[in-house]
Amino acid sequence: MTVLKLGSLFDGIGVFPLAAMHCGMEPVWASEIEARPISITKRHFPDMLHLGDITKISGAEIPPVDVITFGSPCQDLSQIGTRNGFAGKKSSLFYQAMRIIEEMRYATNGWYPAFCIWENVAGAFSSNDRLDFAAMLRAFTGAEVSVPSRGWAHAGMVRGGCADTAWRLLDAQYWGEPALVQRRKRVFVVADFAGQRAGEVLFKPRTMFPFSSIGGPGGLSATQRGGVPAAQTGRQVPIVRPFSLRRMRTMAQVGDRKGFCASFGRGGEPFPTLLASVTAPFSFWYEGEEQDGFLRVLTPLECERLMGLPENWTKYGCMNEEISDHARYRALGNSIALPCAEYVMAGIAEVMK
Repeated sequence: MTVLKLGSLFDGIGVFPLAAMHCGMEPVWASEIEARPISITKRHFPDMLHLGDITKISGAEIPPVDVITFGSPCQDLSQIGTRNGFAGKKSSLFYQAMRIIEEMRYATNGWYPAFCIWENVAGAFSSNDRLDFAAMLRAFTGAEVSVPSRGWAHAGMVRGGCADTAWRLLDAQYWGEPALVQRRKRVFVVADFAGQRAGEVLFKPRTMFPFSSIGGPGGLSATQRGGVPAAQTGRQVPIVRPFSLRRMRTMAQVGDRKGFCASFGRGGEPFPTLLASVTAPFSFWYEGEEQDGFLRVLTPLECERLMGLPENWTKYGCMNEEISDHARYRALGNSIALPCAEYVMAGIAEVMK
């Protein structure tokens, strides 16, 4: 059986390659420019080629792959970013990825890649008065795509043109077994250059991988809500609840006491989205009585769990050097939730059997 091969542009800490490996694919190469994420992925994928700056890559000269993934920089599309859209310096790198895809397809007579995955923030739907999302769909399909007057639906498809293309908004808090406890909405776009299977990849239900336990057999899942009775431990179970600094500040400014208290989170409530710009995400922590609680920073390990990643995935680089907490927070904030990536990868692996 032929093993499907993957190339990852804007690779970050290698979540797409990790998801691909879980689905039986082989990560062949990656493109990334930040030193710490490169070192992390070299540790986990020692045989994967690192191609460096995307602007210096020729799609005709790199190893052909079946699947290319890319989460191009989102700063110009994000609702808390510049909102410059694809005209912005960072988000315009989307077209560099499309250039590489087109060069590879031309060099291989249209055989490779068969699939592409684009991932980005939910703000891509509204960026540049909704025109950027239409431009992205036109780039993949080669078809004329009009902008809907009421805004883009959270799921849809364009059939015909160069590639059969579908999109879907996935929120990490509804994915994983058990589900992650982080609100993280991301748009996933699948382009099928070899058939009409994009909808089957993104819209078909399928069984996903369970998370491993913390602390070995009998331990808690990385995303499990709850704990062990105090009688068995001799101490109260620490409770870690989500805390939203932005919400607290807003409620304080308008004098909303109820909203201010709600910013400290509730039991079982998902955490706010991890952001690369917030290098010290907070939580509300208490052991025993709630009134004795206090704010503390989430640890990098806790942030990895919120992304569904293996424990300490970002702790060490390829030379066994320890990665700073600051760099780990930044890398995780730029990353994607593993269960969402696995769902999309599993769909491609399924239709390409």
